[in-house]
Parts: sequence; C-alpha cells; structure tokens
Amino acid sequence: MSISFSEFIYLISHNIPLLITVILTLSVIIVNGWTDAPNAIATCIGTRSLKPQYALIMAAVFNFLGVFVMTILNSTVAQTVYKMVDFGTNSSEATLALCAGMVAIVLWATVASFMGIPTSESHALIAGLSGAAIGLHGSFAGINGSEWIKVIYGLVLSTVMGFGFGFLAYKLVKLIFQSIDRRRTQKFFRHAQVFASGAMAFMHGAQDGQKFIAVFMLGIALSQGETGQSVFVVPLWLMILCSLVMSLGTSIGGYSIIKSVGMNMVKLEPFQGFASDIAAASCLLISSLFSLPVSTTHTKTTAIMGVGAGKRISSVNWGIVKDMVWAWVLTFPGCGLIGFLVVKLFVYLF
Repeated sequence: MSISFSEFIYLISHNIPLLITVILTLSVIIVNGWTDAPNAIATCIGTRSLKPQYALIMAAVFNFLGVFVMTILNSTVAQTVYKMVDFGTNSSEATLALCAGMVAIVLWATVASFMGIPTSESHALIAGLSGAAIGLHGSFAGINGSEWIKVIYGLVLSTVMGFGFGFLAYKLVKLIFQSIDRRRTQKFFRHAQVFASGAMAFMHGAQDGQKFIAVFMLGIALSQGETGQSVFVVPLWLMILCSLVMSLGTSIGGYSIIKSVGMNMVKLEPFQGFASDIAAASCLLISSLFSLPVSTTHTKTTAIMGVGAGKRISSVNWGIVKDMVWAWVLTFPGCGLIGFLVVKLFVYLF
C-alpha cells in the first residue's frame, strides 16, 4: 500500500473518522516530542555543555533527520508496530479502536509529564493499541503474538543493554583518559557531549518516528476498508510530516523531565554525560537494525544509571529511579486499561 499527499488530503477531507485519527496521531507525536525527546538532551543540559534553548533546537533538528533518514534506510520498526494488533474486518470499528488507542496515549503521557516522570511513549503506544484491540474483540484475538513478543525483547534489551553499555562506556572513557588531567579534558568532552546528544536525538527520531508512521499507515488503510493490509510503502511526505511535528513537540520542551533525568537522578560530569549518550545511541541503533521497537526513555535512563553505577552505586538517586520504574511498570496495564475502556465507550456511543 502506498498513497500520495494529494490522495491523503482528499481522504481526510471526505472521511471524518480518518481526520479524527490523523488529529489524534499528530497530537500523540507532539506529546512524544515533548515528553520523550527531552531525554536525548537531558544530560547535555545537566552538565551545562549546551544551553537549554540551543539543546532543544539541536534535538528538534536531529529528530527530524532521524525520522527521515532511518525510515528511508530501514522501515522495519514501523512494519513491526503496524502488524502488532489486528482490529478485525469491520473498518469502522477498527478506526474507533485506533482512535481509542491514541486517546489513551495522550491522557497517560500528559499526566506523567506534569508529574515530571519520563514515561515511555513507545510502550504507551503499544499498550494503548493493544488495550483497544482487546476491548474491541473482548479477548486476546486481536494481538499478534509473533510481533508483540518483539516488544518484550525490546523492553529487556533497552533495560539491560542500556545499563550495560552505560557502565562499560564510563569505564572505557575513564581508562582511556586516566593519565590526563581531568580539567584539561573538560572542553573536549563538552563538545563531544553535544555530538553524542545529537546522535541520541537522531536515534530517538529513528525509533519513535517509525512507530507513529505505522499508526498513520494503519489509519489510512482502515479508512479505505483495507483491514487485512500487511505491507506498506512509507511515502516521503509522511516522513517529513511526522518528523516536523515531532520536532515541534521537542521545541515546546520538557524541562521537568530534563531536570529529573539530567540533573536529579545522577550528578554527571561532561565525560560521564558523553558516555551515557553514546551508550544509549548505540543501543538504539542496534535495536533499529534488528527491527526491535525499544523505548528511548528506558534506554537513555538506564544508560545514565549504568554510568552512575560505574562511578559508584551510591551516586545514583535510587528514589528517582524507583519512581521511574513504577511509571514503566504501570504503563502497560494503565495505558492498556484506558485504551480498553475508551474503545468500549466509543463503540457504545458510535
């Protein structure tokens, strides 16, 4: 399946359910740029390597490039998310379920953001769509187990690999520069961390942008009654649209999340911030190449924990870590339940 921009405009102007789906999806992308993208630049700001306003601009630009470039090179993450749920053969009800999933994500992410908790919009997306599919079918028949298991792999990978890479990156950087006076390396690592934060922002766009491209393509397929569509071609205009909207969300900022992740969880020096960003970006690149939809939030925060643990276990603020872990644990049942209830309400009303 493929669609031109003119065909897309025609569809949303003649199909109200699709128009609502598009508005909700764009809202979720903005929320993602607002709540997830700040993780990419949190350490850069926390170590004062870059001023917040410049860091947000950098994150917006590299988010754009990440969505655009990685989707052209490898769109398999989008394919995985697209095939994860089955909303059935009734295209009207399926569209309602997709809308319900988007509403669940917006509600969950907005509340968490105001609380300063860096939840994973990737997992909120998966939970919201899954809850809506279960609510629509009244069973687990709408869940594609072979694709959904990749989410579990991604959850484990983003946690374990993020922490491990962060720990090793810290030890490696410290080993390489152990004979050099720390004060002489400060300027180098401040510049290096800007580069690493840019790489992290790029990979955030590469991972999360594809997930929402999949939602767009699913909505377009459902609007045309193609409930069994399993293969799609990502059009250039959609890459640009998703990346621009995500960049808009990033430019709004997420200062409470930046404070929690970049300043409060672990007190980092520039070389430690560099280590955490390189570790997280590497983990996200590997995950993208293997088609695993992982959480950029989990990856970045666990990489910071790994760097902190490499320094010493007590340097990590485990109280903040506990709050984050609870948010992660509650995302699947919480956001999934909201999706479940909202689709029940939508089917009853419409």
